[in-house]
Amino acid sequence: MKVQKQLGIGALACALVWQLTVGGTTVFAADPVLTLSSQETITSGAILKNYVWTTTRSNKDVSVNANVIEVDLTNPNVKIDAMAGTKNQFTKNQSVLGMVKDTGAVAGVNGDFFNTQAEGVPEGAQITNGVVMATPAKISGLYSFAITKDNQPIIDIFDFQGTVKAKDGTTFELGGVNKTYYWDDNDVPMIADGLFLYTNAWAMTQRAVDGTHVPTEALIQNGVVKEIAVDTNIKMVAPADGYILRGSGLAREFIVNHLKVGDPVTTKYDMVPHDLSKKYDWKNFKMMIGGNTLLVDEAKPSYFTREIKDFSGYTPRSRTAIGYSKDMKTAYMITSDNNGSSKGMTLPELQQFMIQAGVWRGMVLDGGGSTQMVTRPLGDFDPKLTNKTEYGNQRSVVNGVGIYSTAPKGELKGLILKGQKVIFINESSTYQFKAYDDYYNPIAVDSIIPQWSSSTTNGSFKDNVFTATQPGKTQIVAKSGKGSATMDVEVVGRDQISSMKFSAGSFSLTEGNDFKLPISVTTKSGVTRDLPPTSAKWELSGIKGTITDGVLHVDSAAGSQAAQVIARYDGYSTMVTLPVGQEKVWYDLDKSAVLTTGDKYPAEVVSTVNIAKETNGNKTLDISYDFTKGAGTKAAYARFDGTNGVQIDGEPQFITAKVFGDGSFNWVRAEFVDADGKQQLRSFTENTNWSGWRKVTADISDLKFPVKLKSVYVANPANGQDERASKGKISIDDISFIYKGQIAALPKNSVKLTVNKKQASLNNKAMTLEQAPTIINDNTLVPIRFVTEALGGNVKWDDKERKVTVIRGDKLIDLWIDNPDLLVNGDRVTAEVAPKIMNNVTMVPLRLISEKLGFKVGWEPKNQGITLE
Repeated sequence: MKVQKQLGIGALACALVWQLTVGGTTVFAADPVLTLSSQETITSGAILKNYVWTTTRSNKDVSVNANVIEVDLTNPNVKIDAMAGTKNQFTKNQSVLGMVKDTGAVAGVNGDFFNTQAEGVPEGAQITNGVVMATPAKISGLYSFAITKDNQPIIDIFDFQGTVKAKDGTTFELGGVNKTYYWDDNDVPMIADGLFLYTNAWAMTQRAVDGTHVPTEALIQNGVVKEIAVDTNIKMVAPADGYILRGSGLAREFIVNHLKVGDPVTTKYDMVPHDLSKKYDWKNFKMMIGGNTLLVDEAKPSYFTREIKDFSGYTPRSRTAIGYSKDMKTAYMITSDNNGSSKGMTLPELQQFMIQAGVWRGMVLDGGGSTQMVTRPLGDFDPKLTNKTEYGNQRSVVNGVGIYSTAPKGELKGLILKGQKVIFINESSTYQFKAYDDYYNPIAVDSIIPQWSSSTTNGSFKDNVFTATQPGKTQIVAKSGKGSATMDVEVVGRDQISSMKFSAGSFSLTEGNDFKLPISVTTKSGVTRDLPPTSAKWELSGIKGTITDGVLHVDSAAGSQAAQVIARYDGYSTMVTLPVGQEKVWYDLDKSAVLTTGDKYPAEVVSTVNIAKETNGNKTLDISYDFTKGAGTKAAYARFDGTNGVQIDGEPQFITAKVFGDGSFNWVRAEFVDADGKQQLRSFTENTNWSGWRKVTADISDLKFPVKLKSVYVANPANGQDERASKGKISIDDISFIYKGQIAALPKNSVKLTVNKKQASLNNKAMTLEQAPTIINDNTLVPIRFVTEALGGNVKWDDKERKVTVIRGDKLIDLWIDNPDLLVNGDRVTAEVAPKIMNNVTMVPLRLISEKLGFKVGWEPKNQGITLE
């Protein structure tokens, strides 16, 4: 996919309708929309803005969660600096969160690109606290971000120039400072004949190890050669008052022939703008961080200064970028997420986002699995990961950009309350608080004892614990000195609920197992929260079992086709009907198994399949793997019946297995062949992040049956491969299939009624009603007990509440006399006409009840006849 920017008259236009050429077809994307969802002060001079960016791809709407840290470069209480590894050292990669904590930053993002297979140093330059830690690579088109001594931001290309001069006057070109092995634009290995300088920022005792070029090194201290190691390395980290020169090829000859212990050495280097018309005092830069292509120039999409296909530039990924405003007073640190419903960005999309966010000039930083943003929430001492990373973990990276508070200690300015905003009757909720000073930096709360109160009498405080007693809205208040905070809290009762639903998803019950039954409550104000299990009153029918703290344990389901679970809270009801399924163990090495052999992909992978025995005698299937060699997606298989696979009986809904995880983050999958002979892959997990046994499940209900199970296997996909362990072993036991139970069909009865007549029939058997159907306000009302019971349902009457509960099949309805609001499987529905009592018979609106209970209604207008079935 290539991106062509729209051309205006005589210039490159920054139109938000932009053109994509995909597979030879040109499409025009609609204007992307940028919506600010929230913002929070991090510290004086730095704020976090959370955005939702929406656009279209392939005629489909997509949205992306993006975060922007804006730093006021004119504010003396904040600064930007570069971070590196652990304790600001290269070759000791760690997460951005770790670097932020190590260096005392209040926020940060990941930085430069790096070779994940090398020692762990940035591709480009880095200056931290005014000290040069790395210099630019000799690769064209790589941009760097810097802050001058006057706090002016710079984004530009810098070239490296350097020489080492021996006592005899011989000079040799210096390749760079603290560089690992790399190749220039012509694929020439720079380390082959190169001379490189290493400071104490390089924490390893080996330098630029590529497995091919043997180093010769010289230790220089206070400008004098202290040691020379020919065809080997000096077994130490460079001292603070010196450096180590590493050379191979021609550089080796220079060290061996022209440097001698005790001789002085002169080393000089410069970082000059690629555009020689520009002048920068780089020796007085406060910070510098390397990146890759320029993205935005003068608030317009820049041409790409590097080939972005090399880092998936046209694929939606997580992204990190940095830039500054036109007036050079604001710096922007940007991340966008590729995780869950947030669909990531291509680099052309990132350009558009940056422009909309206010960037005048900006460049890309490392992205994908490296993208991380960390911020310190207002009032907190500890920073936290702000974005959702692409693979769910925090990659160890080589460097980052940190934001630091330089403010003095201030006075208490404000409090922030933490706690539930929606609580339930009789629920006790603990409220905590944080405090911050005049510079928005945290204050310890140990000595602060606020006064707690609420604005209404629907609850009470004991210390900082609020116990709700009555439904309604209230405001929690905490005060201490000049600081105060309030929080709006809603105590939810029946009248505040719009929906109460079981949220566990679809599954079949099996004997002896436990099933969580979470209940999600949505209020009329639009807030959704899980109902505490202890707040519900539970009813179970159809099977033998118990419900404790919202967990159903099935003791016995013999002879049952389904179970009905009813949960009630403050008179509000919901129900779920769960089929009783049957779990059949298919592969158990102690009892039943099939011929199992090992396989691998690609050929370079090393894998074995073995039968192992645990200390308790239980046999398991072990899959060992070594993915260190080969390219692309890698896999280690346990194949069933050779390459044939084994046909599975019937149409199971799920496949389950017990997996002993190795914490590798690799995938565990099952390979099927469906009825059309097509390969179908289903994941047990795409993140083996546990150690020990765990039961895992994959949904196979969408397969075209009959199916064959060919293999189970461990996979390390090409995308994000460096996130996962390359060696390991998992164990598998008790592969089972779960077959879905069938809910009993309702009786096929037929009821005939006539408006204003008590004569009726059930399956053509004449009957007499106590109250005839009637029409009120154009709505036909029918006797609910007769109709429901005739069609296979049950009716209960609650005299105290004047409430009728109707259960038919998997439907539950609560109705209150003279109240138009009905509850249908936990959803509040409003009828045009409320239920009424006529001649001691409960009458309900036919149209609504028929729709919600699944009746089929026939209407004969001439005689006003009604048929229900």
